[in-house]
Amino acid sequence: MRLIVRTFLRNVLCALVLLGGVAGLAGATPPPSEDKIILALIQRVEARTDLVFVRNGSDHNAAEAATHLRTKYKYFKVELIDAEDFIERCGSRSELTRIAYKVKAADGSGVRDAGDFLREELRALRQH
Repeated sequence: MRLIVRTFLRNVLCALVLLGGVAGLAGATPPPSEDKIILALIQRVEARTDLVFVRNGSDHNAAEAATHLRTKYKYFKVELIDAEDFIERCGSRSELTRIAYKVKAADGSGVRDAGDFLREELRALRQH
């Protein structure tokens, strides 16, 4: 009987710990330092007038891409912890179609995933 009670209590404790961790993430928002980096990352996108941003098969200029990222950030901010989460949730693919966003040069060359581009930009920001 003791073993059953002990096992039951251990399982309940584990469940409470796991639920507490998930609940803690539910209200997460990036700390001010990460918020600043995310906003700087969006500004870097906006400044890249030499690039075309492809979303769901449609080309967008840098200003349009930055506006879209700001809108998604505002919507998902309470679910994000850091800039890496922002890239994964807001900058890598469409929430509706799940199609990866792309970035290419204005002449159409050098197509690559937007998530990879944003991670490179983030690395550059963090090095400064």
